[in-house]
Parts: sequence; C-alpha cells; structure tokens
Amino acid sequence: MEYNEQKQERVILAGVHRGMRDALWDTTEESIHELGELVKTAGGIVVGEMIQNKADLESATYMGEGKLDELKIAIETLNADMVVFDDELSPVQMRNISDFLEIKVLDRSMLILDIFAMRAKSGEGKLQVELAQLKYRLPRLRGFGVEMSRTGAGIGTRGPGETRLESDRRHIRRRISALEEEIKELKKHRGLIRDRRKKDGVITAALVGYTNAGKSTLLNTLTDAQVFAEDKLFATLDPTSRAITLDDNRKILLVDTVGFIRKLPHHLIEAFKSTLEEAVVADVLLHVIDASGEEMDNQITVVEQVLSDIGAVGKPVVAVFNKCDRLEDYPITNLKSDKCVYISAKHRTNIDKLIEAIADTAPGKKQKIKACIPYSAGSLVNELHENQKVISEEYGENGTVMELMVDAKMYEKIREYIL
Repeated sequence: MEYNEQKQERVILAGVHRGMRDALWDTTEESIHELGELVKTAGGIVVGEMIQNKADLESATYMGEGKLDELKIAIETLNADMVVFDDELSPVQMRNISDFLEIKVLDRSMLILDIFAMRAKSGEGKLQVELAQLKYRLPRLRGFGVEMSRTGAGIGTRGPGETRLESDRRHIRRRISALEEEIKELKKHRGLIRDRRKKDGVITAALVGYTNAGKSTLLNTLTDAQVFAEDKLFATLDPTSRAITLDDNRKILLVDTVGFIRKLPHHLIEAFKSTLEEAVVADVLLHVIDASGEEMDNQITVVEQVLSDIGAVGKPVVAVFNKCDRLEDYPITNLKSDKCVYISAKHRTNIDKLIEAIADTAPGKKQKIKACIPYSAGSLVNELHENQKVISEEYGENGTVMELMVDAKMYEKIREYIL
C-alpha cells in the first residue's frame, strides 16, 4: 500500500504598482493579498512577493529587466516552483517571462480559471471552464514555456489537460466550436425553465456579491440547502436554486451565483455569462456584502460594475451586510439599495429581518383582508385556497367569511366581497 501526498507548490507573487486612479485595476497591497488567497485556494503556498513601482507596464516583459533579474534570484533563493502575476499577461509577455525565468508562470486570469476548473461540479460548469481556458490559452500556446512541457499535477494544469493544449490550433478551434454549441443548447434549455417559472408566477431572488462574502452560507441558513461553503475564494461556482415560502404564501426561488472579484477581465465575464444570467432575469437581487472586510467599499464597487456589465441593473436590491458578528458598529456606505439588513448568516442573526426585507421588496406583495365570498362563488373559494394564504375561514349566513393575505390582482378580483 502506497501513500502519495501532493507537494504544495511554492509560489512568488509579482505585480506592478502604477499609481492608477482606479485602484481596483492596479496592483496594490490589497490586490496582492487577494492574489495570495487565490493561490491558497488553488492549493499553493506563497513564499514571497515582489512589487515594482512603475508608471507603465513593459510591453515585452511586463516588469523592467532589472526587476526580472531580482525575481530570478528570489526564485533560486526561495526555492520557488512558480510565479503568479497580478495582471493578465499578453502572449508576448508570457513567452518572454517564461523563457527568461525558466519556471512555471501564471497570471491572475489563468489562476482564477484553474480554481474554476477545480470547483466546477455540474456538466455545464465544466463545459464553461474548458471553453474559457481554451479561448484564453489559444493565443498563448507559444507563451506557455516550461509548464507546457509538463503533464503532471499542480496549479495551472487543471481543466482540459496539457496534451490537448499541445495539439494543433485547428483541433482547439474545433473543440471551442463544439463547446459553444453544447453551451448554446444548455442555455436554450435553461431559458425554457425560466419561461415556465415566469408562467407559473415563481418569483426569483439572486444572491450576488464579492467572492467569499457568505452567499452560500446564507443560502444554507435560509433553506437548509447544504451547499458547499468554505472560507475560501470561489468556493461555489455552479448556481444552486432553493425555494422558500414567505408568510403571505409567496414562494421565492433563491439562486446562488458565482462570486465576483476585482481585475476580472471582460472575456472571463463573457465566458460565464450564462451562469450570471440568473442575476439578469431575477426579480430581486440580494447583494451579500462582507461587512467585516476593510475592502468593503471597493468590493461593493466591483459588484456594481459587473452587474452593470452583464445588464443586471434597475432591479430592486436588498443590501445584505453579512458577518456583522465581527463588528462593534454597523458600517456606513453609499450603496444604492431598496433595503439594508445587517445579519450574520453563520450565527443566524437578524435572518427574520432579512426575510421581511425580501417580502417587502419582491413583487406580488400581499395584504391582509377579510371577505365574505357568497356560496354561489364556490370556485373562487377554491382559487383562494390554491393561490393565496387563508388565515381563517368560517361559514356565515351569506357566505364563507375568510381572513386572507392576497396579492393586488386577487384584491381587485374580490374587491366587491371585501368587508
């Protein structure tokens, strides 16, 4: 009996701080920390960091030559296995850096895709990951130097597999076309399901937010869904749906979505657009925010930018400030929302207030009334039992006296019978 333990890869993080006005797209202390968390999620260990202060990126080598020399020395000194860059590298930059350092080189986009490959469980999720990886790697085939010759395990090797990527470009393009057709069919099928939901009057609420804000934990708390939740980035990739019933008998379908992250290139958003479509078609957005994080305001900005990019704007929003058990005071923010709720999904704090906020914000809100339905309208009583919430019912002299929670449409229908 043999026991093989996979060695943790030793990783150096590298980036260029340009002093940009938009700190979300620059290499900062926060973005490097987040990159380290991504490496940790992928199964690596960070052994060093190197940031260069430089107004512009080198088109051929990303960093200046002197800094790359320092990086090469650090690789030898720290016995590193790979370098991960905080930005997306061009094919030329990838090739030149890989040839110079003679070590496995990844950028932020490839690292995120690698984590997606590790987290995807559903058939569609795996297809989306493979499509995104192939589209990303196709123009970079010559750029993957050292790591392209390896077929072993490790960060950056999950997904479609190295042997496929080493095959000719025509084969990869054929595979991309085949994947796009499969995803197109799945998208059509999912569209039919959504149409059925709409026809049946099902209200949907999409949980959106920065990665690791606690969306899956909240879904578990609200519905006992038992969705995988872990204190790591991108713990959930595949969307999960669970229903809850409100006090007025409205059914709300809660949909968990993939978390957002800074420096997420547009082509990655495009690749996972079908996963994010749940946010586009939802009736309500539950924007889950890590209220305990120092980067809260920046993370809110990232989420709002991505929602704008995918066309999920102008919807009712409930701002759900999570992890408030770690705070002494509730945070103040300029976030635009219809409702704000401060909760702890882990400790079930203020969950009742969150459900109230969802009830107030979701369409089809019901009101409490008392009505006397004449015995001649017996079918209406049956309809009320099926679609509305009946609080009490008794038989009177002139008809069935009912205390009800009804929506606006039903209110108009029975207006003449309201007491």
